[in-house]
Amino acid sequence: MSEKVWEIEPSGPLRGDVTVRGAKNAVSKHMVAAMLGDAPSTIRNAPDVGEVGITTAMLEHLGMGVERSGDRLTITTGPVAEPNVPKAFTGLNRIPILMLGPLLHRAGEAFVPLVGGDPIGRRPVDFHVDALRALGAEVEIAADGIHARASRLRGTRIELPYPSVGATETVLLAAVLAEGKTVIRNAATEPEIVELALFLQRMGAGISFSPERRIVVEGVDRLHGAETTLAGDRIEAFSYLVAGLVTRGEVRVHGCPQDRLVTAITTLARMGARFEITDDWIMASAPRGLRPAAVQTDTHPGFATDWQTPLMVLFTQADGMSVLHETVYENRLAYVPALKSMGAEIEVYDTCLGGPACRYHDTSALHSAVVRGVSKLRGGDVTMPDIRAGFSAVLAAAVAEGPSTLRGVHHIERGYHRPVEQFQNLGLTLTAR
Repeated sequence: MSEKVWEIEPSGPLRGDVTVRGAKNAVSKHMVAAMLGDAPSTIRNAPDVGEVGITTAMLEHLGMGVERSGDRLTITTGPVAEPNVPKAFTGLNRIPILMLGPLLHRAGEAFVPLVGGDPIGRRPVDFHVDALRALGAEVEIAADGIHARASRLRGTRIELPYPSVGATETVLLAAVLAEGKTVIRNAATEPEIVELALFLQRMGAGISFSPERRIVVEGVDRLHGAETTLAGDRIEAFSYLVAGLVTRGEVRVHGCPQDRLVTAITTLARMGARFEITDDWIMASAPRGLRPAAVQTDTHPGFATDWQTPLMVLFTQADGMSVLHETVYENRLAYVPALKSMGAEIEVYDTCLGGPACRYHDTSALHSAVVRGVSKLRGGDVTMPDIRAGFSAVLAAAVAEGPSTLRGVHHIERGYHRPVEQFQNLGLTLTAR
């Protein structure tokens, strides 16, 4: 089977409207949460992304029913004959490890293959495993995956070494049906975490948020089905706003609440972007050009790590020297060589630039970048290494001189809702073949 590629011809400023669906980082977690109910659950505003298909296949293997109708997903629970996620799912995404808690509740044992997702840095399973052990599970890490067993999970106090989104989700999904109270300290507080907690609360879970990254879960005996409508994807919304800015056009993004983009909007405004914001949409333009900036990524409510890949391309079109300091994933800048091959003037460093010392300050991780703009980008033949880097390659190709060929497009299709259609509607000459 031949590799799928996108051919892109720069076609001037991108203009128009984009409606974003629910977040890739939310929909699959809600699908896993639905495993815990004793009746069907419905998730509305679900995006049409590869991540949903991968998670659907896992759930169906475990005996769950998944039905899609338009933007609605209905998950029906059933008996788990074999509580094993097949090894064929190894490395495809981060979802299998989140299934450990639900499978322990439903079957008393579980096997899941090793975590995957984008190659942006280590995603240590230690936080997940330590948390499950604290809740009373026997967990063994093997070369091919993780085996777990528990007759009953019991509430406990868990302090996460870092406010990891995935580890916080693992604890929530395991603690809601555990016996007694679980207190999570140093929990992640990203909007997708809150959204998952609200869904679990609709299913009957006892969850409360306290100051200083503390979440308290009061275990219950059973959860029922629930319905929810996902809020718009803040990463996708930001990406399309930048698509307009980087090409000197303007894109109006519908479907993502302003409160999910507060830090992003302020960052772009400091660079010279002008915004129009209503209850229904957000539009950005930069009629007088863009100024450079120094930006540090951080856990919520800081500047999200998934926002920095499109921002890096925007830096190449800002007039001056910009600095990016990545503090969440140590290998997030692995896509920079692809941009440099297209003419971007970027240098990466293993020191902490543009912000205080982070947890990578005494490592050899290349986690800071200095970008010189305005760079004249040129078309190229680029392979996308991951979802977010894939979008940045599209942006670079849209503003470059000459055509580009982008490979590895399955990455971007795993995380963005119908990207070919969206970009074509904004006026980009993009051919998928």
